[in-house]
Amino acid sequence: MIEVRFRQGPPGEGLPCIVPVAPAAPPRAVAKAIAAARFNGRPEEVLDLAGPPRRILVGLGAARTPAGFERAGAAAALAAGEATGLALDAGELGPEEAAAMAAGVALACWRFEALRTRPTPKAPRRLVVHARDAAAAEAAFAPRAAGVAGCLFARDLVAEPANRLTTRRFAERLAALEADGLDVTIHGRGWLKRHGFGALLAVGGASAEPPRLAVLRWRGVLPVPPVAFVGKGIVFDTGGISIKPAEGMEAMRADMAGAAACAGAMLALARRRSPAPAVAVLAIAENATGAAAFRPGDVIRTASRRTVEVVDTDAEGRLVLADALHHAVTAFRPGAVIDLATLTGAIVTALGHHRAGLFGTDAALLAAVAAAGEEVGEPVWPMPIGDRHREDLRSEIADLRQCVPAGSGAFGGRLIPDACHAAAFLREFAGPAPWAHLDIAGLDTMEAAHALGPAGPSGFGARLLDRLVAMRFEAEP
Repeated sequence: MIEVRFRQGPPGEGLPCIVPVAPAAPPRAVAKAIAAARFNGRPEEVLDLAGPPRRILVGLGAARTPAGFERAGAAAALAAGEATGLALDAGELGPEEAAAMAAGVALACWRFEALRTRPTPKAPRRLVVHARDAAAAEAAFAPRAAGVAGCLFARDLVAEPANRLTTRRFAERLAALEADGLDVTIHGRGWLKRHGFGALLAVGGASAEPPRLAVLRWRGVLPVPPVAFVGKGIVFDTGGISIKPAEGMEAMRADMAGAAACAGAMLALARRRSPAPAVAVLAIAENATGAAAFRPGDVIRTASRRTVEVVDTDAEGRLVLADALHHAVTAFRPGAVIDLATLTGAIVTALGHHRAGLFGTDAALLAAVAAAGEEVGEPVWPMPIGDRHREDLRSEIADLRQCVPAGSGAFGGRLIPDACHAAAFLREFAGPAPWAHLDIAGLDTMEAAHALGPAGPSGFGARLLDRLVAMRFEAEP
């Protein structure tokens, strides 16, 4: 994360300066340039004035929301190019507005450069925010900085290729979060066998790197049950015996983005010392091929003791989540459960790369998740779990089927509602507490620069969960 400093008074002449512009009140010093360029101050519209001094004007639009200020800061930072540092002229902004713009700049300046050996275009490494009240702006930025740090931690994890982020190394990266005050427990293959985690063991059975179940705890101070996050952490997904096509398979290194987002959210809670207790249960495995791979037609016994008929080994995410959900609800008795997973291609067909699919059992929790997503620029859309979706999972030989066979259903099986089937399956393991399921497939990685960052991993979900806890779970009982 870039270094962010706050200073009193107007900016100097040293660094390229971001200047926020409202449509009706352009800065007098650049009014002629604005008129000549027909710059209107529309949201995230950018005008780069070479200078000297270099000024990067960015439009705020008429709706001045925190999310809008974040997007404006990100748009300006993305336009800055190879500048080593940036200034932000926040003299006309309030403390919260200045903090939101600084957060947007920090999100947009993220790059993953750990594996490069040659010089690359450098993103800005520091931001100096010039505000009317520097102390107030800095105080407003502190909780946002925690959320940004969590999001960027998730991005770093998703960017790591699977030959580096093995199940063991993923667990090591999570264990390092103890330095921030989290309690971290990693359960290995022996523990999983003793406790009957048959679904997680089946999915990870063919890999040279055995599966793990990671548990991250933030104790908080409130005397209430924790909120539980559950994440899918498939470090690489070949599809198993139901193997994926080669085209695009390299993207499957990001199949652990749900677990990464949950871990990032836990880091954010620890960094801002949230009073709310929370726990994250992360199912980590590699879905590989080999003699020990599980097969279509197998029946596996999950940690809940329910039996599941396997139909498609490429629908492995719902299996590992079943065991993780069961552990979360039985070991911690949470007040609410939210799971995140890059789960189905069907949700991408339904919602594209714009919103995550939101399923669940509690209207109030679902509304809170949606509101949190809108506030941080990680939007969701409600999706149904109908009686028929559960009925479709009936098995002749087990308690339920994992999914519906290809080719079944209407129109020769071309229109199977697999995202809804997956949610119906997960509901069987979610327990009695309010539960929400976020299918974030299509949002884990962006092919081009987006509203809050460059192309690559987005960290989607980390800030949403952090904001959800702040909105709903931090009040005194």
